[in-house]
Amino acid sequence: MAGAAVSAAAAPLRRRLAPDERREQILCCAVRLFGERRYSAVSTTEIAAQAGVTRGLVNHYFGTKRELYLVVVRRMLRVPGSAVTALPTGSLRTRVSTSVDWFLDSVSPHARTWVAVTATEGVGRDPDVEAILAEADEVAVEHVLAAVGLDRTLPGDEQRRAMIRAYGAMVKAATREWLLRDTLSRDELHLLLTQSLVSLVRDTFAHLAVAAAAK
Repeated sequence: MAGAAVSAAAAPLRRRLAPDERREQILCCAVRLFGERRYSAVSTTEIAAQAGVTRGLVNHYFGTKRELYLVVVRRMLRVPGSAVTALPTGSLRTRVSTSVDWFLDSVSPHARTWVAVTATEGVGRDPDVEAILAEADEVAVEHVLAAVGLDRTLPGDEQRRAMIRAYGAMVKAATREWLLRDTLSRDELHLLLTQSLVSLVRDTFAHLAVAAAAK
């Protein structure tokens, strides 16, 4: 009896997670699984098993598989405000280079999921996913404008925003070259993204401002 009591006392106790911690645990499993396989090949039953919970608890926190996937999409595209406010003071190149480093650091831990989400692979043309992607593009534009210190009241603001959205599309395509095809190293990708944005802000936007002032 004493030996049994000692064994029971020595056995590790399973820590009861708070709701937010449990939700995060489930979400992390979903992020990983949706990166490993296509949307249709992942089930909430498997996500629950990987997270060590019941499928009912997954449904409790997230609803259907599609609703959970939308949360994953938002997680992959989230850009916290600190990504801009924490930028160092200094030259345009310094700020852009730091921003690019932050972006590459943020996508690399879940590279395959980021690729699947930004390409809307597996789920097809889902209007809710497309709306999240469009919203994320606009948030990215705002962050770029803040990061490079552009005055949004100047003439040509809509044209600048359109050019930044186009730059964002190039960022996604170039990042896939690094993550999927291994045709660009991280250093080469960093150079491409940094130089392209510096040139866009310093040269192209300057010409745009001159043209707008001449009208």
